[in-house]
Amino acid sequence: MTLINPNASRREFLKRSSMLSVAGAATPWALNLAAIGEAAAQTAPTDYKAIVCIFMLGGNDYANTVTPYDTVEYNKYLTLRGSTLSHAQSSLTNTALTPLNAATFGGTDLGTRQYALAPGLINLSSTPAATPNRKTLVQLFDSERLAVLLNVGTLVQPTTKAQYQNKSVPLPPKLMSHNDQQSVWQSSAGEGANSGWGGRIGDLFAASNTNSTFTCISVSGNAVYLSGKSAVQYQVSTGGSVAVNAIKTPMFGSAAIASTLRSMITATSANVYEAEHSRIMKRSLDANDQLTSALLANPLPVNATFDSTNSLEAQLKMVAQIIAARNSLSAKRQVFFVSLGGFDTHDNLTVDHAALMSKVGSAMSRFDNALTELGVQNQVTSFTASDFGRTLTGNGDGSDHGWGSHHLIMGGAVKGKRFYGLPPAVANNGPDDIGQGRLVPTSSVDQLAGTLATWFGVPSSDFQMVLPNLTNFTNKNLGFV
Repeated sequence: MTLINPNASRREFLKRSSMLSVAGAATPWALNLAAIGEAAAQTAPTDYKAIVCIFMLGGNDYANTVTPYDTVEYNKYLTLRGSTLSHAQSSLTNTALTPLNAATFGGTDLGTRQYALAPGLINLSSTPAATPNRKTLVQLFDSERLAVLLNVGTLVQPTTKAQYQNKSVPLPPKLMSHNDQQSVWQSSAGEGANSGWGGRIGDLFAASNTNSTFTCISVSGNAVYLSGKSAVQYQVSTGGSVAVNAIKTPMFGSAAIASTLRSMITATSANVYEAEHSRIMKRSLDANDQLTSALLANPLPVNATFDSTNSLEAQLKMVAQIIAARNSLSAKRQVFFVSLGGFDTHDNLTVDHAALMSKVGSAMSRFDNALTELGVQNQVTSFTASDFGRTLTGNGDGSDHGWGSHHLIMGGAVKGKRFYGLPPAVANNGPDDIGQGRLVPTSSVDQLAGTLATWFGVPSSDFQMVLPNLTNFTNKNLGFV
């Protein structure tokens, strides 16, 4: 694929930057909204694909998510973490993973090493009633539709423990800081970044969708991940688009008042600020009308059920509903963001993390089932992400901020039942960590993103714009799709 006159888009963006430079703190917001029409367009794809980021806010505990299971490595984990914070080995029997690349992966001899998923990740909640053919995450792994990426995290370039200690290579800003590492995961830059790699992918494909508003969609509020240089994230609630109440429910029951209000807030003006506000409001109202109609016309299949008490399931249900309406929305490429909080488990780790894993496992299972019911399971790839991993050693009742972590990648296009990346040594201050089991990542977020971008259709010639750090890595495709 080749870009169609990308410089025109950039010139238009710079022109608008100059026009709106006096807008102060509101400028990035105003710029993104103003520039959406000038997104760099690629040759329009004829198929449909979507990427879904499932972000675990707070820093997920990697050791109790993907846990060493073979006797030798499990005993190291148990010794370092202690029985209070560890999974009992017997509780991992039903979640033990046997990958296709069990002998070696990542060029490393795995030998007898084995991992198991957190017991909660195979949760199939009974509310609503069990759904026919729904699979647990272990069953998805065995069906080659789920993969595990080991020790992935934020990096500027490949980094060893010695280079970290000697400060001989550039490092991500403010390691182990929630705000900054959430931003680096989502944007490749620290807090204050004004675009994310999901949004920059959206920049390339927005013009492929009849209504570019539906390219980058968040069901979890504002996320830098979905902000592009020209593409703007469209935020929806778990109930659908966020409407203007006085128009959705006319004031005093008067349709005339609602119509008058709509005319007032979308009226053209000679004033540049008023005109831009009117244009944005009109687009918002039109998008609300279009999405509401599309969702009503494209209900989920009866067996695509979700638990409304699980906030992550509620968000993924809305993603599934929007995907179901993709043809009505004339969408060919979409990037989604959902999230779940509570992962900053400095204390009460075993109870809180187990509950969180149960929510994640049930939500991902139900989402996969919905995609299968819709017949698009091969066209949607989901991945988990988080601020950072946590310490392997405990602090008494929990774990503290770390760096590298293990994550899951799900979808019919995924080359599943495999581990990707390098298995870290289970040790305190070992060859792979900087103390207390804080892992130095051996795979970067940029490599993860580059792999997804390639599958999505981003040509390598645009990697520099989408993922500026990827040029520092020899292996730009981890091969999981």
